[in-house]
Amino acid sequence: MARIIGKLAATTVTALLKGGIKKSHPDGGNLYLQITGPGAGSWIFRYAEKGSGAQGKKPKTRWLGLGPNHTVSLSQAREKAKGLRQQLIDGLDPAAVRREARNASASALTFSEVADLYLAKEEPAWRSPIHARQWKASLRDYVTPVIGSMPVSAVETGDVMRVLESIWLRKTETASRVRQRIEAILDYAKTREWRTGENPARWKGHLSNLLVAKEKVAPVKHHAAMAWQAVPDFMASLGTRQGVAAAALAFLIHTATRSTEARGAVWGEIDLGAAIWTIPRSRMKAGKEHRIPLPAPAVAILTALKPEKPEADALVFPGAKEKKPLSDVALAKLLPPGVTCHGFRSSFRTWAGEVTGFPREVVEMALAHRLGDAVEQSYARGDLFQKRRRLMDSWGAYCSGEAPAADADNVVTFNAGAA
Repeated sequence: MARIIGKLAATTVTALLKGGIKKSHPDGGNLYLQITGPGAGSWIFRYAEKGSGAQGKKPKTRWLGLGPNHTVSLSQAREKAKGLRQQLIDGLDPAAVRREARNASASALTFSEVADLYLAKEEPAWRSPIHARQWKASLRDYVTPVIGSMPVSAVETGDVMRVLESIWLRKTETASRVRQRIEAILDYAKTREWRTGENPARWKGHLSNLLVAKEKVAPVKHHAAMAWQAVPDFMASLGTRQGVAAAALAFLIHTATRSTEARGAVWGEIDLGAAIWTIPRSRMKAGKEHRIPLPAPAVAILTALKPEKPEADALVFPGAKEKKPLSDVALAKLLPPGVTCHGFRSSFRTWAGEVTGFPREVVEMALAHRLGDAVEQSYARGDLFQKRRRLMDSWGAYCSGEAPAADADNVVTFNAGAA
């Protein structure tokens, strides 16, 4: 007896969708309407996988989605089902045919196309638009001209080397970042099954055999720091300067924070009564909220600047342009030659290590550094706030040229006048 094809009518489909009962309704010829809820359904092609019923076993049933009902009409679903039945007649597996077509399409994706998809996925998680611009600029300048138009599935070690060899010795740090970005994009492509095999941009055990380690070509340059012994005199000199930039720099030094963190501070983050500055995770390098106990000099700076009724999103240290923070350059102009804003974090770290007896973890947490490996971090859930309060009070007193609060347990020695 011949199979009946076309059991469903358009009006029947509408009624079934309106009823919303979760059930599969056959149209015939392997085609089904799968109801998933009121007004929601999709078309399914059901067939027995060829060769799966060997040795008396029941053939394996496969279901292929043909699209949702709101996009694929009844007539379109029937036409798709007809094409799949023809594949079965020709001895083909419709699922395998679809998979090969998808893979063929994916293999045609170029490196640049995959890079765009990767950036679209990652960019929302980046805290700074500068990071996105740097990524795009490095790909545009160094990668796209060499391998951008290549199928991502075809990129090999030699292609990666063509990108890196010309800049590895001249622009080592840039080249290192370019390599990491190529590796990330190719890892993404592999996960999406757009390429196979080892990542040709990986460093360890691979490109490390072909390129000189960047540390040997361009040793790491740390931010230039002021000697901790010179900080009190510098702060005294800075105290004679007028303007928002001088206040911002003094605040940065007293809190041992990064320039972006201090310059981007808003009044909603400040609790002057409790002397606490809470920087949200969105503004922190580690992506984790950071509470800073404010020493007395930092509180004094804020008290002098605070408007009567500041808006929560109003900048503490506004720049010349409306709703824009001070530039890093504005702070840098107040520094002696060879000293950077970031270097004061090193001054603080060295002072704490050489002058005081505060535990390492207290000092590192004051700098918002991650402590230990993932296991140690999972157990260390506190922020040592009260201990950091004593540390920051001592640092604030030292920067101001005053004797620190007596703390026999933590202060080992102190000489504010040391040269």
